Amino acid sequence: MSTFKAPKGTYDLIPPDSAQYLAVREAIAAPLRGSGYGYIETPGFENVELFARGVGESTDIVTKEMYAFETKGGDRLALRPEGTASVLRAALEANLHKVGNLPVKLWYSGSYYRYERPQKGRYRHFSQVGAEAIGAEDPALDAELIILADQAYRSLGLRDFRILLNSLGDQECRPVYRAALQDFLRGLDLDEDTLRRAEINPLRVLDDKRESVQKQLTGAPLLRDYLCDACKAYHEEVRELITAAGVTFEDDAKLVRGLDYYTRTTFEFVHDGLGSQSAVGGGGRYDGLSEMIGGPALPSVGWALGVDRTVLALEAEGVQLELPATTSVFAVPLGEEARRVLFAKVTELRKNGVAADFAYGGKGLKGAMKNANRSGARYTIVAGERDLAEGVVQLKDMQSGEQTAVGVNEIVAELESRLG
Repeated sequence: MSTFKAPKGTYDLIPPDSAQYLAVREAIAAPLRGSGYGYIETPGFENVELFARGVGESTDIVTKEMYAFETKGGDRLALRPEGTASVLRAALEANLHKVGNLPVKLWYSGSYYRYERPQKGRYRHFSQVGAEAIGAEDPALDAELIILADQAYRSLGLRDFRILLNSLGDQECRPVYRAALQDFLRGLDLDEDTLRRAEINPLRVLDDKRESVQKQLTGAPLLRDYLCDACKAYHEEVRELITAAGVTFEDDAKLVRGLDYYTRTTFEFVHDGLGSQSAVGGGGRYDGLSEMIGGPALPSVGWALGVDRTVLALEAEGVQLELPATTSVFAVPLGEEARRVLFAKVTELRKNGVAADFAYGGKGLKGAMKNANRSGARYTIVAGERDLAEGVVQLKDMQSGEQTAVGVNEIVAELESRLG
């Protein structure tokens, strides 16, 4: 028994469960790869100010949940709590907005960190796949990302998720709504922290999950009633494009999301089979974020989908993913000569794209065949001195139990033929 355990609120991905996580990541990424998105990878930690400016100093992420630390050189860094600010920082640093057509379309996959109270579906270390389209203000781009996420979920077999959609307005109409909402919130019985948050960013109060707060928000002014004509037209086009693509959604006038950088389109993917942690992903437009972190005006939109939450959603629906076999052929040598010959055949099979494994450790036939069974291999190759003297190996079909002798020099071609 090891002295050490995984830190509280984290988890290890180990076989065979890890194969499901890999399959989910691949399914989410596949529609992006086919839509012009290129892969980007950023460091696991960034300057604290990147998140304070971008995510918002009044958000729980920055005030309560961020893992921040000071390096030996005196730099203030933080483990990344989300992906958008890092991806935009990297794109600006590399001048991607200057070297190609806009929008710059990027996707990423990685681990993120927030100090939260651990519970099912909420971890301190979690995995996401995200997509960002940087440098274009176009309702079709917002619709594209929502449609691609819907496509990814459906390709996995998920059906019981809902898409919530809202508009948060822009710099023209949101200040008017902000003032009206602040006037409303000042009249409520709220604690000091919440009142302070209301003065910094009142929309964040709408996202407060406490029942005592939500009860008081009945009758709060809604942003949709304050949208300017441009934002109304933009939002209506997003709705029309999504509908035309056959994607169903629900209008949610109270949907805010937990980050300060969102403007106009905001959306969330929820699964009611997950209990209180029902959000499996979400995103929206963030037209002012580039300026917030020192860049030029680059209207952008993106989303992040939780791999952990998606796996839980699949379990809630009882969806079993069809995962490729990790091993198709297992070789069992009996004796040193067979060990040399079969190891060479395993190497050749792998070079030809066949998943193959080998009975290491010099086990006897009984023990090696147990390993072959556990591997899930469809076929097992067995060979001893007598077989090799006759120029053959024994090929066993692990499903039917049928065993046939195949020439040593023909075994690779025979397995390729049988496995298709």
